[in-house]
Amino acid sequence: MLSKILVQVSVFLVLVAFTTTLSVYLYENTVKTTKITVILQEFTSLTSDAYFQEELEHFIDKETKDRRIAVLKAFFRKYESPLYDHADFIVKVSDEYGLDYRLLPAISMQESTACKFIPQNSHNCWGWGIYGTKITRFDSYPEAIETIAKGIKSGYIDKGLTTPEQIMAKYTPSSNGSWARGVTSVLGVLE
Repeated sequence: MLSKILVQVSVFLVLVAFTTTLSVYLYENTVKTTKITVILQEFTSLTSDAYFQEELEHFIDKETKDRRIAVLKAFFRKYESPLYDHADFIVKVSDEYGLDYRLLPAISMQESTACKFIPQNSHNCWGWGIYGTKITRFDSYPEAIETIAKGIKSGYIDKGLTTPEQIMAKYTPSSNGSWARGVTSVLGVLE
């Protein structure tokens, strides 16, 4: 009798553990898909000229000589991103490596909602070298921007991987295409 009860309790505990694990897995995937959907919806709503004109007027003044910096500042301000203070550096480094100035911000938006969700003290808004339990950390945002721009130039652009779809195949090969769609959406918003 006692052994029968122990077997039933064991089966019950195994079923509870399995159900809990399955629930957590389903919840995490649902949350991730929901976040991607919300971000893509926000990008769609931001493509109107009224948004950019209103935001850009705030940033275009005698101090801002490059409209691209104003575009990035308006975008980062909208998302309360710590990259706001580094918009000019992103443009400078992008020019230095021959990158589209919108690429690094677009990847940061896709990977971390423009640095809102990054590993603590990592300054890594781009998911660069983050997989499994491995986390690549940088001492500062400028160090991260410089390193990632250089890596994208040498590891992707110089090898002919220039579109979000081509970059995705190497950058995040397990993506079902949502990564490239997200990056492309942000590139469009920042035009």
